Amino acid sequence: MPLLPVPAAVPLSYYLILSAVLFALGVAGFLFRRSLITVFMSIELMLNAVNLTFVAFSYQHRQVDGHLFTFFVMVVAAAEAAVGLAIILTVYKNRGTLAVDEIDSLKL
Repeated sequence: MPLLPVPAAVPLSYYLILSAVLFALGVAGFLFRRSLITVFMSIELMLNAVNLTFVAFSYQHRQVDGHLFTFFVMVVAAAEAAVGLAIILTVYKNRGTLAVDEIDSLKL
């Protein structure tokens, strides 16, 4: 049975373009959406775009540093998700809404 040819590697620029698009979508969602859940998801999208960049550069340079940074960003994102969702649930319980415009003060 003949061996199949090894496919060419995906260029680093493709990963960086994808990461930039994901980050731009996250920034757009953060700036233009009014739901607290959407803002929260946009922050997570931006963190994942940065993770993709870290892993792409790490693979390109054949070093493990980017993977380690990605691991730490994922740990921080998990902690942020737990605390952030608890805060979102508390805000909804107290205010009855998740609209960012309506929860801009600290008064109840």
